[in-house]
Amino acid sequence: MSQSTKRLIYLAFMATLAVLPARAQSPGGTLAKIRDLGAITLGHRDVSVPFSYLDDNQKPVGFAMDLCAKIVDAVKTELKLPALQTRLQPIQLSTQIPLIENGTIDIVCGPATNTLERQKVVAFSDTIFVSSIRAVVRKDAPIKTFEDLKDRPVSLTSGSTSIGLLSARAQEKNFQTKNILTPDHGASFLALTTGRSEAFIMDDILLASLIANSTNPSDWRIIDDSLRTEPYGLIIRKGDPEFKALVDKRLTAMMKGGEFQELYTKWFMRPIPPKNVNLNFPMTAPLKDAVANPNDKGV
Repeated sequence: MSQSTKRLIYLAFMATLAVLPARAQSPGGTLAKIRDLGAITLGHRDVSVPFSYLDDNQKPVGFAMDLCAKIVDAVKTELKLPALQTRLQPIQLSTQIPLIENGTIDIVCGPATNTLERQKVVAFSDTIFVSSIRAVVRKDAPIKTFEDLKDRPVSLTSGSTSIGLLSARAQEKNFQTKNILTPDHGASFLALTTGRSEAFIMDDILLASLIANSTNPSDWRIIDDSLRTEPYGLIIRKGDPEFKALVDKRLTAMMKGGEFQELYTKWFMRPIPPKNVNLNFPMTAPLKDAVANPNDKGV
């Protein structure tokens, strides 16, 4: 082997060593994908008020969309790409996880319950909302707990998890209710407003939306007692600690700095598009705890 050939091999080897540290420090996983494409893709829902839905101009808006916008800013800073594009991809409940897994979207900007079963295939950000299975009753009703519903007519939507959860509580606390099963949430709420039932049991944020859009919202209240709480998180790819760390760091900074609470007030305590209805849904105790102590625990 000639001296010139040996020198070329040596130079090539040294060049390789020089590149290795830079690669080791460069972002991988989702961040690498975003950097290479020059774009981040957000998955959004169409009708999940107030988390992710379309306004009058068919533009995705909502609490989760605003949180994702802050995360996009953090990605731009991390990758030093101020001109990073944001792409929007409509998703449904049944497609959000497959689209994360196959790389079509980078993050789900919508309500998604963080469950141990889902954690087997995807990861979740720290908790951004905590829903509870609760009951709506008349404002002046003497009902504060589910035990107070003993022997009272209760409306439940067929096929909902509320049925089994109420049955479990009733068995545990030794009481019975007179269950009225209806085909959908609208019919369940109608049974309450027309006096056929004395309570409607369902996801509390859904109840808040029904109350806000009713003829006389002040006639109703949601009890504090809960059958189960369910944490919501933003879905991201599993096995990508670098991207998850960035997402959680931004969310934690917002929670500690007050930005998160400001956005919550914007979407849950003030009139929102397109009908300018106020959900009037203050932070619950479980959500306040999740904000004070950020975590990604599932159920």
